[in-house]
Amino acid sequence: MANRGIHQTIAGVIGTPIDQSKSPYIHNYWFNYYAMNGYYVPLEVSRVNFETVVKALSKMGFRGVNVTIPHKEKAIQIADKVSDNAAVLGAANTLTFSTDGKIYADNTDGYGFIQNIKEIYPNWRANQGSVLVLGAGGGARSIVCALLNEGAPEVYVSNRTVERSQTLKSDLGNRIKLVESIQLEKMLNKIKLLVNTTSLGMIGQPELKFDINKLNPKTLVCDIVYNPLETKLLRDAKKRGCPTVGGLGMLFHQAAQSFYIWYGKKPEVTLPLRKLVLDTFEK
Repeated sequence: MANRGIHQTIAGVIGTPIDQSKSPYIHNYWFNYYAMNGYYVPLEVSRVNFETVVKALSKMGFRGVNVTIPHKEKAIQIADKVSDNAAVLGAANTLTFSTDGKIYADNTDGYGFIQNIKEIYPNWRANQGSVLVLGAGGGARSIVCALLNEGAPEVYVSNRTVERSQTLKSDLGNRIKLVESIQLEKMLNKIKLLVNTTSLGMIGQPELKFDINKLNPKTLVCDIVYNPLETKLLRDAKKRGCPTVGGLGMLFHQAAQSFYIWYGKKPEVTLPLRKLVLDTFEK
């Protein structure tokens, strides 16, 4: 039972659609585990209502909210203060409301991605070699930025829309190299990390069409999709002999960093928490 001596706090996640979000399970588990009298709620909010709703939440006792598709870019625009990380990315996934009504924007996606890898492979280092990132959207931006900060010597980016890749390169620097899909096969043997940041392979989306037969079997393969827990890309990579990392751990670790920003307490990603969330997936 929650400790009634601790001030009640409210947080949530805003997006559309939002019913698939696993974040409420994670944060409400931590509220209960740490005996904090708090609640974390999912909020279905359309683009047209986003700003109005967020500004209202800051007056309703909310400590903060996570922001997901399609509001991450808008979250930057309505914030009073933006972290350096979120400013570089042009997107925020964590908003914090101060007692004076000000809104602070940050982004914990890149942190969650790096921590997820390090939890599974503690000896992994980004400076071990070249990286190939599939996609150039918001998820890609946060991951590429995190990899560069961790010392990746160069990050190759392949995206269907060339203009978006070019924007990413101009924003994040010369260590980013753009590569067309027809050139991918030639470089698969030399990269040390492959990351899918697209929604392809997610339940309800087409499969990612990517031939990894020439991929070096020592290459680490990551997919930020977590539903299904194991995508076709990860299954194919395992058959190839590659080490793999799924997307669910990234969700846990970005959530932990958001929780820390709001409450000054860094929660643990425990086995009971993992089991709780895994049990919510369709068997």
